[in-house]
Amino acid sequence: MPDRDALDPRRAARYAAIQALYEIDITGKDAVDVIAEFERHRLDDLFVREETGRQSRAVDRELFHDLVLGAVSRQVELDDALAAQLSAGWTLGRCGYTLRAMLRAGGFELAARPQTSIGTIIDEYVELARGFFEGNEPGFIHAVLDHAAPLLRRPPAALAQLAEPNGA
Repeated sequence: MPDRDALDPRRAARYAAIQALYEIDITGKDAVDVIAEFERHRLDDLFVREETGRQSRAVDRELFHDLVLGAVSRQVELDDALAAQLSAGWTLGRCGYTLRAMLRAGGFELAARPQTSIGTIIDEYVELARGFFEGNEPGFIHAVLDHAAPLLRRPPAALAQLAEPNGA
């Protein structure tokens, strides 16, 4: 779990988006329904008060909505761009739900939020990965997002062409 002291509203939004994308992936629920559930029951208390001894940090709700809806609506093109960065024999399915949610959120942010630098986006997801994993996963997140960044910063039409057979 990420360091709660380091969760500014934007990082908290990314953290919540990872959780929402995880839930969507595992349950098949509609993104709008999951967002509504998070709005009603989770965002105000992103962390249990007993875990921190204080109220949860504020969440940048606009960024949360943007990340979840964007990653879901552009999932096919994001998955294609991210999967292209994996070693032979690896698939996004093999990455597991949590890594896949992080990659999709980070991939969407790289593709759709050019006002945030590539380095900042990658650093944010690496830091969040450190809160979830103790192994090599943060380095994996860094490598995949870093290699995917030049492709994802292209206009959406360029990504769609790459997803088509023979690039046509």
